[in-house]
Amino acid sequence: MLVNLRKNLFSPVLLIGWVLIITCYLFSKQPDYLILLTFAQLVLVPAMLKMVVTFNKKGHVILIIMMLAVTLLHWLADSELAIYLAVVYVLYTAFIALHGLTRFLQRGFTNIAEISIDIGLIYIFIGGLWFFAYIAKIDTGFSPLITWLTAIHFHYSACLLAISIGLFGRIHKSKGYNIVVLTLLSGPLLVALGIAFSTIIEIVSVALYIGAIYWLFKLLMKTSLPRRQGFLLRISYGSLCLTILWSLLYAFGNFTGIILVSIPDMLTFHGLVNCLLFGLVGVIAWGLEVPKSTHQPFAFPVSRIRGKLHTIGDAHAGLVDALQNFVDTRKLPQVIPHFYEQTNCYRLIASVQWRAWFKPLAFIYHGISRWMQQLNLPLTSKQVEMDGVIVKVDERQDGRHSPRAWIRTIDEQTIFVAIYSQHTTAQTTYMNIALPLPFSTMIGILYVYEKDGELHITSSHGGDAGIYLAMKHYVFRLPLNEHFTICAKNETTLSAVHTMRIFGLPFLRIDYQIERKKDDHVRNC
Repeated sequence: MLVNLRKNLFSPVLLIGWVLIITCYLFSKQPDYLILLTFAQLVLVPAMLKMVVTFNKKGHVILIIMMLAVTLLHWLADSELAIYLAVVYVLYTAFIALHGLTRFLQRGFTNIAEISIDIGLIYIFIGGLWFFAYIAKIDTGFSPLITWLTAIHFHYSACLLAISIGLFGRIHKSKGYNIVVLTLLSGPLLVALGIAFSTIIEIVSVALYIGAIYWLFKLLMKTSLPRRQGFLLRISYGSLCLTILWSLLYAFGNFTGIILVSIPDMLTFHGLVNCLLFGLVGVIAWGLEVPKSTHQPFAFPVSRIRGKLHTIGDAHAGLVDALQNFVDTRKLPQVIPHFYEQTNCYRLIASVQWRAWFKPLAFIYHGISRWMQQLNLPLTSKQVEMDGVIVKVDERQDGRHSPRAWIRTIDEQTIFVAIYSQHTTAQTTYMNIALPLPFSTMIGILYVYEKDGELHITSSHGGDAGIYLAMKHYVFRLPLNEHFTICAKNETTLSAVHTMRIFGLPFLRIDYQIERKKDDHVRNC
């Protein structure tokens, strides 16, 4: 562990930060409280960054330039160079935020521990902007001290805490942890909004923040950790349980006019304890042993088609060659596998129902979808017939096994272009469906199972299942889920229900009546 500590806290780049912070502490003529933010800028944040981001030589050079700029500001804050040095710091924080965004685009809305780290990296950019506003003496509507306090808020309560709880999430898994993370990640913005616009918002956000901090400490106490690391983390998170009460007293004073804790008190106690006990002790704790990420990169095949599908081949019979490749069809009525294997033999009557809360968004989106001719669903719930054709797609163009496109229209207006394929991971075969979008492709990886004689197709399952967006070389999961339930009404008719959720909230339901065509010219039906 001590070897890890030397590597994580005393690497050559971080040694420069330590030397510079000592220099600022001993010789700076700036107010003493400014050292609290400088310590985060030169030591604490860079140390945490190096635990979660791999820097090349260019990255190390950027870190060193930032450290020198922050240090010089202790002597040049009132000179004409100050604003340029502050710009250097903002560019550095933008560089770090870009790393956070890149990390997120490699996964998307999955693995909340890693999302917490991503957001922590992005939050530092907001802190950088407030720091720039303080140095440049920009009128933010607040006093210079409040502007500086907002900057330090986004360095400690946002960046450092988000990365810390993300590292903790690599070890601890529970529903309670997920709630804690969502509360703490939204906390810095809510508190900042409260400070800016409403003391009521400030008090409520601080109260929620307090509950989440204490819950986090409770989860930590129940988690098995290496002895030294566990002891230090309990000090780090425990200090937050104490200092956050001062924030509540300060917010209460702003609301009632009864000053219980002043800003000088906050700087003396709240700021110093957070700096040393939460910040420094927490960084040392994680420096002893950095947990490895549990996220596994997505390895399923992804369609290479982007934008509109321009080249199509001959007609194809069905969405799949054999439904038994996905599920045991012996337990299903024969009409269900026949529909999937001979889809052109069926006609679809659909009723689209948008949830009331989502209708304004659906109305706005409708104009875009008509232009894209993709996901172009009607706004009315009136039953409409969807005409469809299935055609082959060139494997060399798509990149997946035996792709075929199901092109659905309503009154000759294209509403869906879905390119079906399949892949197998760990002996489970998934439907692999691509919906080409401008410069990207939406990917539905759907798990298929049978229950009580009904066929279920869902993205809400383990393994590869999910809805993703492929853009350039990034594949990231979207906060969407869908579920199909298909049942047989008789030997020639089926009913199907397609539901969709976003962030767990239902927003769309499509009811299908599927009937076998009776036209004499339809073959193999």
